[in-house]
Amino acid sequence: MKAKYINPYTDFGFKKIFGEEASKPLLIDFLNSLLPEKSKIISLTFKNNEQLGTNELDRKAIYDIYCENDKGEKFIVELQKAKQNYFKERTVYYSTFPIREQAERGEWNYSLAAVYCIGILDFTFDDYEPEPERSEHLHTIKLKNQNGKVFYDKLTYVYLEMPNFTKTEGQLSTRLDKWLYFIKHLEDFQHIPAVFSDEVFEQAFEKAELSKLGHNELDRYENSLKIYRDLKGVIDTAFDEGKIEGKIETARQLKSLGIAIKIIMEATGLAEDEINKL
Repeated sequence: MKAKYINPYTDFGFKKIFGEEASKPLLIDFLNSLLPEKSKIISLTFKNNEQLGTNELDRKAIYDIYCENDKGEKFIVELQKAKQNYFKERTVYYSTFPIREQAERGEWNYSLAAVYCIGILDFTFDDYEPEPERSEHLHTIKLKNQNGKVFYDKLTYVYLEMPNFTKTEGQLSTRLDKWLYFIKHLEDFQHIPAVFSDEVFEQAFEKAELSKLGHNELDRYENSLKIYRDLKGVIDTAFDEGKIEGKIETARQLKSLGIAIKIIMEATGLAEDEINKL
């Protein structure tokens, strides 16, 4: 059956739904479903999603969505399509940029606005020991001391493991449940389920409808969809975490598909010169 709506796991689809100026009400609604009541967002401003370090030795960080609310709090939203080496480390590294950009010249008291890093993952970490934690789809992480007390409450990491979200339409009880169900099943919908009968989700479905895309947008989406399927297919089947042979084979296949070197580096942990030799 031909899809009626875009795949939100593609770069094009994700940014079409959440990353355009007209998408701000959708992004605000989604972020508010993740935040505590005291941190609710009223308005957002998109910021340059390409961040450079303070010198040329720093690596470039490119976020899917980078925005700021009316209180100056920063939000990084990343869609992660396939498991990568050092993904958690990369998230922590990315979070340093919105912290460092708050530095002021001259006298400054180091007062910082909050930073939130949100990862929507099309895979699971598979590194949790307790069984209940392994099956959870929402993980909220803050800096805590040895007694489990929050040491610093202005840096928050939120990971959404989409394969672990298994609720059916009848089990959706929160706003976040609805958003996760929307993201996970959007490409499979042929009509709008009754649970999404409000203005925000009606707008989301309208933006996601393939028939509403212009010719150029449709071409960009098809290209984005091919990259998503190729990347996910190769990594899911060929990536053997912890074995260099598996990493090399994965890199070789991704390279043959024309995947960008930067993405291959992130997916395998191999250096650029190692990939160029393949």
